[in-house]
Amino acid sequence: MTTFDIKMPKLGESITEGTIVAWSVKVGDTVKEDDILFEVTTAKVNAEIPSPVEGMVLKILFSEGDTVSVGTVVMVMQIEGENTGEQDTSPDTSSATIEIAPVETKEEKWYSPVVLRLANEANIPMDELDKIQGSGYLGRLSKKDIQRYITQTKDGVKAPSVTVAKKPEPVVEQRVQTPVVSSDEDQIVEMDPVRRIIADHMVLSKKTSPHVTTFVEVDVTKLVEWRKRNKDSFLKHEGISLTYMPAIVEATTKALIAYPQVNASVEGYRMILKKHINIGIAVALDDGNLVVPVVHDADKLSISGLAHTMDSLAGNARANKLKVDDIQGGTFTITNFGTFKNIAGTPIINQPQVAILGVGYIVKQPAVLETVDGDVIAIRHKMILSLSYDHRIVNGALGGKFLLHIAEYLENWDSK
Repeated sequence: MTTFDIKMPKLGESITEGTIVAWSVKVGDTVKEDDILFEVTTAKVNAEIPSPVEGMVLKILFSEGDTVSVGTVVMVMQIEGENTGEQDTSPDTSSATIEIAPVETKEEKWYSPVVLRLANEANIPMDELDKIQGSGYLGRLSKKDIQRYITQTKDGVKAPSVTVAKKPEPVVEQRVQTPVVSSDEDQIVEMDPVRRIIADHMVLSKKTSPHVTTFVEVDVTKLVEWRKRNKDSFLKHEGISLTYMPAIVEATTKALIAYPQVNASVEGYRMILKKHINIGIAVALDDGNLVVPVVHDADKLSISGLAHTMDSLAGNARANKLKVDDIQGGTFTITNFGTFKNIAGTPIINQPQVAILGVGYIVKQPAVLETVDGDVIAIRHKMILSLSYDHRIVNGALGGKFLLHIAEYLENWDSK
């Protein structure tokens, strides 16, 4: 009998574990390739996990509600072995079983037996196989992908491939519970799976990155007036409300272009400067948890494009309809404290990024303005921006210049 291990997949950067919400199969069920096996939830997304192979469910190793580390075997399937006679469908788990687990590379790719067989027959080495872009779930390489690649290679056509930067190994944290004294009158509430993952992620980030936070006060009067002039026509023509966030995201992309070292990650003593500018926007959910959908290639979008993309992502996040791609690949994060009328905050970096921007509430304040006739006091709209950054590669000068770049872009919004 030939078996195949199904492992807990990685469903986002810095995600080290997932919680099994529901099983869609039971022991003895026969499933086809891409049939849904189970649903998993993480701090960033809920996802249905499809089967990479066709076969019968032999073992289910975890129950609904269990939190499982990425890469851990969660179930075992019986599949048809190669060069074997009549398939033995009895659930034999003796030592004679041939274990064929998914091949896992440093980028955590896995391959079905048929893909490995075709690659072997075509003399494709593993390092070349790892670079082939798959069209399946999470970039998985399907039978059609490898057949297409082999055909194109024979015809002298360069097949599409990707090169993925090596990701930092996850830091294993030892959880130490500080003794807490409670009385009979206190209410004990267990954290839900998402809250537990977020809690661990926040602790990990503080232990990984030496955090520094700097602030700047921004006069956004011109931005406020621009929105006031355009919000009605924008709603009429675009069908969505015009907020300040598209302008803030645009200003941030300009700063990331000017200071690419902030659009980066750290791996040991190496800095990985990201080619794409993918902005994560923190969204508060109705259950009190937080999710960070990503606006990919934000620097290539117009104000209208940014507004529509963020509105769609926020709506899908609150409706629990985000796809895996929607929460992956972020290179910088923005969190909006102003949503709750908070004037400022010191956000925690979203690993493995190196900085996060906090946006405060816009308030009217008296301010001294310099004019040709002398200083005058006027009512201006002010906002505080905060930048938390990883002091391993972003020092005070770089962090200050980056934040000032955003501020000056917003203060001169009248030219937009």
